[in-house]
Amino acid sequence: MSSSKSAVWLPVLVILIAMTSIQGGAALAKTLFPVVGAPGITALRLGLGTLILCIIFKPWRLRFSRQQMLPLLLYGLALGGMNYTFYLALRTVPLGVAVALEFTGPLALALASARRPPDFLWVLLALLGLWLLLPLGQSISSVDPKGAMLAVLAGAFWALYILTGKRAGAEHGPATVAMGSLIASAIFVPLGLAYASSGIWDLSLIPVALAVAVLSSALPYSLEMVALTRLPAKSFGTLMSLEPAMAALSGMLFLGEVLTLVQWLGLLAIILASAGATLTLRPVKPKIAPISENPE
Repeated sequence: MSSSKSAVWLPVLVILIAMTSIQGGAALAKTLFPVVGAPGITALRLGLGTLILCIIFKPWRLRFSRQQMLPLLLYGLALGGMNYTFYLALRTVPLGVAVALEFTGPLALALASARRPPDFLWVLLALLGLWLLLPLGQSISSVDPKGAMLAVLAGAFWALYILTGKRAGAEHGPATVAMGSLIASAIFVPLGLAYASSGIWDLSLIPVALAVAVLSSALPYSLEMVALTRLPAKSFGTLMSLEPAMAALSGMLFLGEVLTLVQWLGLLAIILASAGATLTLRPVKPKIAPISENPE
């Protein structure tokens, strides 16, 4: 019995550690914004994260068919675009709010197959959460409209990542992440360096940047793959629905960010909509994973 319980709780613990790592990395990255800027931290995180993933997975050994090339290119573009726009959003939006808004991308993807009355309940709940989080005709404190839209755009890239990643990684699994990161780095590392602050060339930042790359990429990606092989898709998706709340807590603990009661209610509505959609949706063929891992 004890071994059975440990078999159940081990992947749950692993995915919780992975989410904590991702949000801790995002909080640490945000502390570097005054020194290197959001584009600069994107370049550092993508570049160093790609280096680590290439050492682990050796993507140069992979072979992709012609049919996989377009999904692979789109996958890399989505991976880089998601990182870039998410960090731009973090300049003016609290971490928890940014992750909640970004989460609407995979949530919308899951709800695209809505067919039954309960499905539309999750749509309405998600819309309510967005209304409470965004300053739509209201003056909700500290939520910058431009930053909020960048977070939603990051969510759109996340949805594209899910759609293309399923096809691009059909043969090579997690090793595809390294190839996708190479493509993303080829586009967004030069872009990030071009708009980075001058402090990016300070070599003393390398240890912190490496920590961001490990916490946000190498460690959580590896842990999530362990959990994915041991958890049902619905269980994994339900756990991922907790990520906005963990991001909000990370922002409070490490960045001193405080959300209003209205913002907490909006956050809770999106979390409930994500969990409900994951647990009750029955996607039409071809199946689309309701919620996928966050590669930030």
